[in-house]
Amino acid sequence: MILELDCGNSFIKWRVVESEGGARITGGVVDGDQMLVDALNAIDGLQLRHCRLVSVRNEDETTRLTQALALAFGVQATCVRPSQVLAGVRNGYQEYERLGLDRWVALVAGYHLAAGACVVIDLGTAVTSDFVDDDGEHAGGFICPGMPLMRGHLRTHTRKIRYDDQSAERAHGSHEPGRNTVEAVERGCTLMMRGFVLTQLELAAQRWGNGFTVFLTGGDADLVKDVAPQARVIADLVFVGLAIACPTA
Repeated sequence: MILELDCGNSFIKWRVVESEGGARITGGVVDGDQMLVDALNAIDGLQLRHCRLVSVRNEDETTRLTQALALAFGVQATCVRPSQVLAGVRNGYQEYERLGLDRWVALVAGYHLAAGACVVIDLGTAVTSDFVDDDGEHAGGFICPGMPLMRGHLRTHTRKIRYDDQSAERAHGSHEPGRNTVEAVERGCTLMMRGFVLTQLELAAQRWGNGFTVFLTGGDADLVKDVAPQARVIADLVFVGLAIACPTA
């Protein structure tokens, strides 16, 4: 069994797969290192042979996690490292080591699956897009706030905006103008994300005509997928890239 980890600043996304290229056994999202260890300990018959991870945490935080996993399960984690070239893709950042590693492996995965030009749009805490040319040259990308950041900023800095997650979920049933605060905020933020996606499609079409593939990934991909019906929605695109960056054999 292989443990795969996508370690963000706030959460750790994890899954266990049977083997290289094998089926997903289980997975989830946790808040911290100990919660991950507890979740893994609760899996009957768990026999980890390998662990690989991509992390945007600092070095000390990542080291503490890998040491906890080694102590609990006897596995040494292989971590994605910054690189100028990976699997036929050339990093397009002027300082290649400053490109977020989760973005890096996701765009490598997109190019691998598309076998050609692609734009990878990740809709999570932040929304990012990355463009990869047909020859594997990463042309760069864009970053803007995602739904959690936009919503959180409005709640923090606007005194009268207060509502719960259930109300937010109900507000997404329509794109009509909101008739209360939660509808106005949630639908307004959603429209901003949808506009971002449409702009990325326009830029890709200007660059490549019709010869490109669009990938949507991240927790809020479902909120925008109807404006990009041609897109491939792949929730675990980072894990696809992680397997490319850190093969077990």
